[in-house]
Order: sequence, then structure tokens, then C-alpha cells
Amino acid sequence: MVKLSVVVPFYNVQTYAPDALKSFELNARDDFEFVLVDDCSTDGTPGLLERAARELPGAVHLRHERNGGLATARNTGLDAARGEYLAFLDGDDWLAPGHLARTLAAIEALGCDFVRNDHVQVTGRTRTVQRIHYGPQGVVADPRGGILPADRPTAVDYPYAWAGMYHRRLLDRGLLHFTDGLRTAEDRPWIWRLHRGAGSFAAVGMPGIFYRRGISTSLTQIGDIRQLDFIRAFDQVIADTAADPDADRLLPKAVRTYCAIISHHIGSIERFEPAVAKKLRSMSAEALGRMPQAVLRDALDSMDVERSQLLRRLRRRTGAAA
Repeated sequence: MVKLSVVVPFYNVQTYAPDALKSFELNARDDFEFVLVDDCSTDGTPGLLERAARELPGAVHLRHERNGGLATARNTGLDAARGEYLAFLDGDDWLAPGHLARTLAAIEALGCDFVRNDHVQVTGRTRTVQRIHYGPQGVVADPRGGILPADRPTAVDYPYAWAGMYHRRLLDRGLLHFTDGLRTAEDRPWIWRLHRGAGSFAAVGMPGIFYRRGISTSLTQIGDIRQLDFIRAFDQVIADTAADPDADRLLPKAVRTYCAIISHHIGSIERFEPAVAKKLRSMSAEALGRMPQAVLRDALDSMDVERSQLLRRLRRRTGAAA
């Protein structure tokens, strides 16, 4: 029986994939499997994964015939996974030795639907521990308690799918798949759905995941049209939350977060290609117009002056205001 499946998409990461694959060797167990999904890489990544499929215990190698993006690659891995528990990693990151076994022991001891880990952010030679925005450690709680309050960072603002471990019953209930085709912000609708739909979770610390930030192959560093998928992702967050029985309580958080992300992208608009920057402005204004307007007004009133004014100007300039 497979106890744990680790789903790992790879796309053109031949420089970094050896670190991930080596860390899997240092985490391998007879009842672990590593589902390695090559999202149609065009560099030396396929060769590395073919070798891993031969040499890494528990390795399963899958390949897309065309590039589908991170969300689609994760879904491919989930469909093939056989484990009682599921975890994720990205192909340019890596794990501390024994991290998977320690996290598995924690979730089994707690008996909850999922656990969330802290992680280590790696920027060049600098390493910084990033902690989930949730206080109690090792305490089983209602995941909805990780959504609010609206005006402070909470567990849904720590969206990284790889920062945790998940019981298979969540997969069987349709809570672990990602919105197919999203090229960025794919974790956002996912983490909101998980916190609304799961029955129990816990934060367990254990920062054994090393996340590379600022590398040139990361989509977060590329200012092309794929970046604008964050709008489709957050539109889904708003629509799903509006349909929730607790919509009145939860929508202010969803709207405020959406506004903060729009503000962030508009505030760094110079990194986008000119045509994409123009589209970012128009799509962001349209998104503001689609939000529940009373909730939006309250959100803008509660934000700091700089961001509030930026978003209000965006609405006025494009005629998105009611």
C-alpha cells in the first residue's frame, strides 16, 4: 500500500531539478511514491526525470505532450497518485532530509484532514523562514477559522499547496484538484475551497521545504499575459465565496484580498510588457466592477490611503464605478 504520494510538476528546470530529485532520495521510503510530471519541457529536464524513474525508489514519470501549466500538471499527478496521503512540491524547490516522514507522523497523530507547514524562502544565498499566518501549532481546528479576520493576514493568505500534507479523503471529495489551465495564482481558489470545504486542519511548523524565489524561470518573474490569470483565479474565489452559506462573513475578506492583489500588480506595472500593462489596467477595472459593490466600498474604506486611492482612480478612469 502507498502511504504517501508526492506530486511534482517540472517545466524547464534542468538547473534546479537535481536538487529536488536528490532531496527525494533523502526522503524516500518503501511506502512513498514520487509522481514526477514533465509539463512538456524543452531543455534537459526530461532526461533527468527518465533517469530518476529508473533510480529513485517509488518514482512514477509522466509526460505531457504539450505544456499545460502548473495547475494542469498537478491535476495529472493527482489523477495518478495512489497514496493515502498527498503532498506537493515544485520542480525547482527541495526538501530537508526526512521532512516527509516527520510531516506524515504529525498528520497521522493529529488525525485531521490536512496540515500546513512553514517553509524556508531561498533568495540567492539568503534563507528566511516564512510562517503560516495562524497562531496555534499542533492543534486541530476548523479550517474556516483560518479565513478571518478580513483586515489581517490569515491562513488563506498562505496559499502554497506544497506547504502541507493532505488526506486522500479530500481528493475523493473534489477538494484537491486545481482549476485547469490557470497559469498563475492557481493556489488561491484552491486554498479558499480547501478552508471552506475540509473538516479539520492544523498548523505544524516544521519548515523543511526550501522554496526558491526570484529565479528567472519562475512565472512570478515574467511580465507577460500569463500573469493576468490572477484575475480569473480571484474571480473564482469571489464567485465560490458568494455561494457559501457564510458569504456575508467571508466576502469582505475575499474582496479585500482581491483588491490588495490588484493594487500590488498595478503598483509594479512597469515590469509588464506595454500591451499587457494596458490589458492589466482594463481587466482590473472590470474586475472591480464585478465585485459586490457594497462590500467593495467597505473594503476600500478600510484600506490604507495609498492603495485605496489607487483603486478608486482605476475605477473612475475606466468608468467601472457604479
